[in-house]
Amino acid sequence: MQKIGAFIFDMDGVIIDSEPIHSRVKLDTFAHFGIPFRAEDLARYMGRTSGAIFRDALAACGRQDIKPEDMAAYKHAHYLEVLESGVIDPVAGSVDLIKNLHAAEIPLGLATSSNVRVMNTVLDSFAIRTYFSSILSGGELPESKPNPAIYLISAERLGVAPADCVVLEDTENGILAAKRAGMYCIAFRNLNSGRQDLSLADEVVDSLTEIDVNRLAGK
Repeated sequence: MQKIGAFIFDMDGVIIDSEPIHSRVKLDTFAHFGIPFRAEDLARYMGRTSGAIFRDALAACGRQDIKPEDMAAYKHAHYLEVLESGVIDPVAGSVDLIKNLHAAEIPLGLATSSNVRVMNTVLDSFAIRTYFSSILSGGELPESKPNPAIYLISAERLGVAPADCVVLEDTENGILAAKRAGMYCIAFRNLNSGRQDLSLADEVVDSLTEIDVNRLAGK
């Protein structure tokens, strides 16, 4: 295998095991605003922005007195409180993988559906910001995954053709975004990410330690 051009990380479920906290915080937000929502429906929105789930829920119950942006703001503030409390650890092996890829001189990108404040909190909490040549939040884009824009823009920023990029994802929507961008996708089967269809990924790993940095570096 020739050396890849760049490696692009998703964040939630790949670098930070945040889905259980996201789920709790979203349900807290629905309760706070008095919006009915079934916990079992959360899995359909994994890998997408909070705005999408709140827009759909408000439309379903016909509430026009509440803006999805207000719900998203409440949820993000609540989530940041949890993040800054230090109760969430990195996904096992994620920080070592980042450091090893960087040591192998493979350019790194971060492409997350989380908003900018959450993204920055994670980068700084785990002291990994300096390893990334490109960081991009889906909150800065009009459409979230499975739209491929976040990955295409990341490749452009890294100065690498999409076909030379490898993406690490854990959700069906994220994998679909990567494949629509024309990239090689490694799926991480994170049990906390719910029931995800990983079949479109080029390969699937149950642990991040299974990813061979030497192979990616063309050694």
